[in-house]
Amino acid sequence: MNDVMNIGSSIGFRTLFYKEVLRFWKVATQTITAPIMTSMMYLLVFGQALDGHVLVHGVSYMAFLVPGLVMMSVLQNAFANASSSLIQSKVTGNLVFIMLPPLSHGEIFSAYVLAAVVRGLAVGLGVFVVTAWFAHLQFQAPLWIILFALLGAAILGTMGLIAGIWAEKFDQLAAFQNFVIVPLTFLSGVFYSIKSLPPLWQTISHFNPFFYMIDGFRYGFFGQSDVDPWHSAAVVVVFLVVLAVTAMQMLRSGYKLRH
Repeated sequence: MNDVMNIGSSIGFRTLFYKEVLRFWKVATQTITAPIMTSMMYLLVFGQALDGHVLVHGVSYMAFLVPGLVMMSVLQNAFANASSSLIQSKVTGNLVFIMLPPLSHGEIFSAYVLAAVVRGLAVGLGVFVVTAWFAHLQFQAPLWIILFALLGAAILGTMGLIAGIWAEKFDQLAAFQNFVIVPLTFLSGVFYSIKSLPPLWQTISHFNPFFYMIDGFRYGFFGQSDVDPWHSAAVVVVFLVVLAVTAMQMLRSGYKLRH
């Protein structure tokens, strides 16, 4: 608890956080611009093909798709920031410069996750600015938009930290992303409402925590969702707490870090 309370005034935390933000900002074309262009391609392909033919929650498909793409970008890039930083430090051998200084586990955790949140939100905002021109969006509950964007980015930043600690080489990290993060993201309702699925798949979707992030985020725009936003928020918060406790325990034990 003391670690968390002293983080804001810690020089070590501020330095590590600045280093992590600078790391992705130096290659912004790759870390920010490229994901924005990818989301733009999704919008043009899926939106143009289905807009005018499909209504979801009473809104056009293009409008329905934009919040999903924004949140998907937030999640994927928050994960990529923390995970890629740690695995690069492991492979190059400079992880020792993070573990040797008198940084508490809370400071390390907070710096990595907060930097991941910054990148995720930066990409998400960029995607929103670019894609919002193609759809008429509403802002029924903007506080829900902000809440789920922050919680979602924090969750995926924490998952990225866990994956980076666990993985020992790039192909292990790629496997984690390809077999865990990507399926959970694409099957979370980014491109569809789960109410359009057969009953079995609707039930399965409710066990996907990413679904609640996407659904709650979209509620902030249209005031409609597949699940009550308070229920989604509760699931997301519990999921974040479980992941945070797991990540902190891995840092405390030095799991795959101190050898």
